[in-house]
Amino acid sequence: MKFGFLLQIDWSNWRPEHLFGGQVLERTPAGLSIIFIIGVGILLGFLCISFFDNFSRPKFLFERGLPREVARKLTQTVANRSIRVWQFVFILLAFSVFGFQVYWTYFADDSNEQFQALAYKDLRTRRTSAADLRGWMLDRTGKLGAALAYYKINAKGEVDRTYALETEMAHFLGTERGTPGLERTLYNREANPMPEAWEILTKYKKPEPEQRDVRITIDRDLQAFVAKQLEGKQGGIVVLNPQTGDVLAMYSNPSYKLSEAETLDGYLKLEADKEHKPLLNRATREFYIPGSTFKTFTMISAFRAGRSDLTFPGRPADATPPCYTPFRGSKPICDAGGSCHACAENIPIREAYKVSSNQYFAQLANALGRDRMAETARIFGITPTETPEEALQQGFFADIWNTSNRRVANALAPARSTIVTGKELTLFDFGQIGMGQGYAGQMTPFQMALIASAPANIQGKLMKPKIEADLQPQMFSQVLTPQQAAVVREIMSTVTEESGGTGTRVKAKLAGTGIETGGKTGTAEKDGVPAYDKNGKRITVAKRKKNDAGEWTTYQEPVFRRRTDGWFISIAPLESPTLAIAVVIEDIGSGYGGTTAAPIAADVILKARDLGLLGEKYRPKAPAAGPKRRRSTR
Repeated sequence: MKFGFLLQIDWSNWRPEHLFGGQVLERTPAGLSIIFIIGVGILLGFLCISFFDNFSRPKFLFERGLPREVARKLTQTVANRSIRVWQFVFILLAFSVFGFQVYWTYFADDSNEQFQALAYKDLRTRRTSAADLRGWMLDRTGKLGAALAYYKINAKGEVDRTYALETEMAHFLGTERGTPGLERTLYNREANPMPEAWEILTKYKKPEPEQRDVRITIDRDLQAFVAKQLEGKQGGIVVLNPQTGDVLAMYSNPSYKLSEAETLDGYLKLEADKEHKPLLNRATREFYIPGSTFKTFTMISAFRAGRSDLTFPGRPADATPPCYTPFRGSKPICDAGGSCHACAENIPIREAYKVSSNQYFAQLANALGRDRMAETARIFGITPTETPEEALQQGFFADIWNTSNRRVANALAPARSTIVTGKELTLFDFGQIGMGQGYAGQMTPFQMALIASAPANIQGKLMKPKIEADLQPQMFSQVLTPQQAAVVREIMSTVTEESGGTGTRVKAKLAGTGIETGGKTGTAEKDGVPAYDKNGKRITVAKRKKNDAGEWTTYQEPVFRRRTDGWFISIAPLESPTLAIAVVIEDIGSGYGGTTAAPIAADVILKARDLGLLGEKYRPKAPAAGPKRRRSTR
């Protein structure tokens, strides 16, 4: 055979990886990518040049002097016009395609929530995450023994990512599926395709970003403690430092184990539990009716308006009913149990807050007006809306967070709280908002902790909450003057420190510690709660209706019920607060916020004292050592 010698050559030795030590296989895709980008750029450049050049094309001799109508009908002119149109269409499509690519490459990871939730499916992201060990996540103390996320060697000799509080920190840390948490944001490596290709082509590799340890503001012991307080209950707890914005603890129950969400089947099982909703962070993304705790907001609005001295005419005790009626024919607004507490006389705001008078705060809201209440809402990051429908469409509020990058803020973003202040609301409806009912029912525990933290701040500032311990504190807004904040704190103390206050159980629990607190109780009824049976299945009832043919058909209609939630917001210690706390407990039956949520807040304060979070003044003293007994020599 003429070319038989070719069959005797070992062509495997001529493969690129043998000729160039494996570098070609790595560099060729990088080089081709760069050539492709340059080529497309040149192509677009020529298209743009030719597009604009058509407008300045010199005319042939026979075209000169022709009437415009005749020139427009020439075959060459018509063809050029058609070419220009198609050039424009092609340029537009090309820019659209590459604009789409640029968006998903550079911007979607920061701004698109759906992209973030599905990022775990991207093989490149998963390889990048798996290729490097993440740093340790340390609690506020920075001690290795108090690490929240770290590595250890398992029985097989493999390195495992381990979590000290796998259930207690699940909503913070997040999973590789769904909404990203701190694990996918604090340690996320930037994807930068173009520099990577250029570096491979030129044999230059910039140093990889160090996967450093991160210290967060959470106190590990306090986080474990607040989780214990919600054992067997549904609800949420938020604990902030109002002076710095540090999030010291935050927990939502029911929670889940991070290991349960590692597999797709496990994650889908958690997602399918519609009764308990373990994946939902109730502390930041569940809306509640705040009840009387919202009277703190209305009181702050009065101070901001310079109308904290407002009083209202009393009603005789024998009036039927002895309640506030906003307008003729309106439903009355009464205090708890249909009573009028101290409303028979013109009580000041201090007394009304102490006894939690619904009538007083309903009248106060109407006296302040919708514009003033809306202005105070914006100061707290609450969105005032015109209609109830708009109140349900406000999304998330990432800007409230003080973070090092936008990804962390997006991962922790709370659902944006709202109140309805539109002109269509009646005085009865707006009065209900002033006392924490009705259209004030779009509050999260996180938002209520922020409302408590503003007067707790010595300067009257609302500090941006932060989770990264080494960030400098940032102010979100100036809510009150320092003098006003001090007065509001004193008024809040009447609830817990004075006889007749609705939160005196806190004082009883803290007896002997010297710790004075302020707070506000709340009890709220919520309608339209889905009913489930003991097996977690939706309860339905059979109903009948006629179909389009006029025949009777049977269908199942879901059953809904009314639920009562207990609230308490608190600040401690009163003279210089280092804690702002919000507690909500769902489905408390016939109880009240003062009997269900307030004792939990008191226990959190005691635990914080033991951990030194209230300062050295309140740290328990170690018992003095007794005299040593002399050993007998007998």
